[in-house]
Amino acid sequence: MTIAQNWSRYIIIGLTALFVGFLVYNFSTIISYVVAAWIVSLIGQPIYTRIRLIRIMKRHPGPAMCAALTLVFFFLVFGGVIALFVPSILKQATNLASVDYRAIATALEEPYDKIGSWLLAYGVQLPEDSLEKLLRNSLKGWFDPSKIGSFIASIVGAIGNIIVNVAAVTFITFFFLQERKLFINFVIALIPDQYEQASRETIKDAVALLTRYFGGLVVQLSLFAVGLWLMLIILGVKNALLIALFGALMNVIPYLGPIIGAAFGIFITICSNLDLNFYTQLAPMLIKVFLVFQVMQILDNNFLQPYIFSRSVLAHPLEIFLVILIGAQIDGIVGMIFAIPVYTIIRVIAKEFLNQFKIVKQLTGRMEEEGF
Repeated sequence: MTIAQNWSRYIIIGLTALFVGFLVYNFSTIISYVVAAWIVSLIGQPIYTRIRLIRIMKRHPGPAMCAALTLVFFFLVFGGVIALFVPSILKQATNLASVDYRAIATALEEPYDKIGSWLLAYGVQLPEDSLEKLLRNSLKGWFDPSKIGSFIASIVGAIGNIIVNVAAVTFITFFFLQERKLFINFVIALIPDQYEQASRETIKDAVALLTRYFGGLVVQLSLFAVGLWLMLIILGVKNALLIALFGALMNVIPYLGPIIGAAFGIFITICSNLDLNFYTQLAPMLIKVFLVFQVMQILDNNFLQPYIFSRSVLAHPLEIFLVILIGAQIDGIVGMIFAIPVYTIIRVIAKEFLNQFKIVKQLTGRMEEEGF
């Protein structure tokens, strides 16, 4: 390939990127619907495929029926999660709103004084207000029933937008599931004819790798949730299923997720056991919750994530770790969540269009070995 051809290729890639950026900037809402629907369709592909294998009245269901049943499955799972979380959280909030703060202060007074004495030795002064007043101001302010009502009212006010967003994504997802090449054809329409074949191969590989990634993510979160639930059940912790599911959902956020999940688990455990003696009963239970999350985080960070993610996107575990750090630097938690999918797409594009560079060959070597 001549220098002129190389430059023309780079110019076309650059112009295409600028055009895509223009579309994203001016039609961000519509594009977010399409991208969200595409991601949901990738997650739903394994479910769609298994439904296709089912025989109903000696016949396999058609693409439209499979797509509809896949969406029904998603709504059932989502509805089940909502049904589990919302009543439990509202119940705990109501408990805190009517709790006997004097009893809690009495139970925590001794450890609070010890912590105060230890901090004072380092020049840190705790607030002069009584522990009861501090608890009342900090907890009751957050969990006042009137505030819960205001919070619910704000959610109800946003239901219109939520319904529109969910309906739009659901509608688009249905067609992406029913016609697997629909999204590919949509993207190809934006690309010059001379790059159509290469672009089709790129999109095909990206879709395959992202399908593997999201499938691996579901497996990872499921294993994380089951592991948490079993250990919490064995240790006799209340609301084990609620804590495990929330911990698994937060685990979507790499590295930080388990910390958030552990804080939630400790909070729910405190709310559920306000009548227990702090030293002899509540403190050991909180330590159990903390240790369970630590054990699962060690297993997840050292075994589940490196194995599942490196096999699904065909990248070295160190690559994944560095990419997540870069994502965090760019856009915080959101960047961490989308770092691996975005990096996967970039690698596939680079493999197809920039494979003359040594660094690209190095980063995409495993993809070549696996036939991508």
